[in-house]
Amino acid sequence: MTNIRIVTDSTADIPLAVREALNIEMVPLKINFGEEQYLDAVTLQSEDFYRKLGSSSHFPSTSTPSPGEFLNFYQRLLEEPDTEVISIHLSSVLSGTFGTAELAASLLEGDQVGRVHVVDSCSASYGIGAQVVAAVEAARAGKSVQEILDLVQRIRDQYYIYFLVDTLEFLQKGGRIGKASALLGSLLNIKPILSLERTGEVTVIDKVRGNKKAIARILELLAADLSDKTIRTLHIAHANNLEGAEGLREAIVQRFNVEHVAYITLGPVIGAHAGPGTIAAFVGTV
Repeated sequence: MTNIRIVTDSTADIPLAVREALNIEMVPLKINFGEEQYLDAVTLQSEDFYRKLGSSSHFPSTSTPSPGEFLNFYQRLLEEPDTEVISIHLSSVLSGTFGTAELAASLLEGDQVGRVHVVDSCSASYGIGAQVVAAVEAARAGKSVQEILDLVQRIRDQYYIYFLVDTLEFLQKGGRIGKASALLGSLLNIKPILSLERTGEVTVIDKVRGNKKAIARILELLAADLSDKTIRTLHIAHANNLEGAEGLREAIVQRFNVEHVAYITLGPVIGAHAGPGTIAAFVGTV
C-alpha cells in the first residue's frame, strides 16, 4: 500500500499542534528585518513577529525557500519505501514558492523521480491549510494520490476567503496600492475587503468606511457565495487582533449555519503583507 505524505509551506498558517498531530511536513519561508533573517513559524513565531513589527525600524521583507531546501525534504521522505509526496503551496501568482518546489521535484533522481506531486493551492494562509488538512485526512482514509488531488481541487473551487485589512500601509509598501490611495484611505477610515480569485490573485472586492460596515458587507458577499450551502468549516484568522476576529466570528455564526469554528493567527509572512489588525474568514463548504 502506498504511503502518502503531505508537505506544505509556512504560509498555510496551520497551527503547530495540528501539524504535529497530523504529521504534516512544513517548509518555512523566510522573514527579514534588515540584516536579521528568521524562519517563518520556526525561529520566529506570530506573537514575536507582531511585537517586533511594532518596535523594529526595518520594514519586513519575505523570501522563499531554496530549491535545495525543498529537495532535502523530498529526498528524506522518499527514503521510506512505497512513499509518494503531495506538496501543496502558496499561490504561484503571489510567490515563487510553488515554482521552487516544482524545480526541486524535477531534480530528484533514480527511483525517486515522479513520486512528488506539486500543487498550486491558488490560495494563501488557511486557504492552503484547509487543502492540506483535507489531503492528510484523505490519505489516512486510504485514498489514492489522484483521489486526493481531485479532493484538493474541489475544496479550492468551493472555498471562500475574505480579508478585512486594518491599515493600508502594508498594502502600499508591498506595491498593492499607490501611496496617495493609502494616505487618502487612512484619512477616511477606508477598510478594503480583499479576496482571492480562483487563480490565486489578490483582488479588492470593496472599500468600506469603518469596521461595522465592512463586516456587514462581508456577510452580504458570503450570502451570495453560499446560497443555501452549509458552512462545514469556518476558520477565523487575525493578525494580532483577537477582538476583531471574535466580532467577525459572531456575525457569521449568527447569520449562517456553521458546523465547525476555529481561530488561527496569521503567520509572519502573511502578516508582513496584510499588516497588523487584519482579520479574515476562511469558509469551507466541502
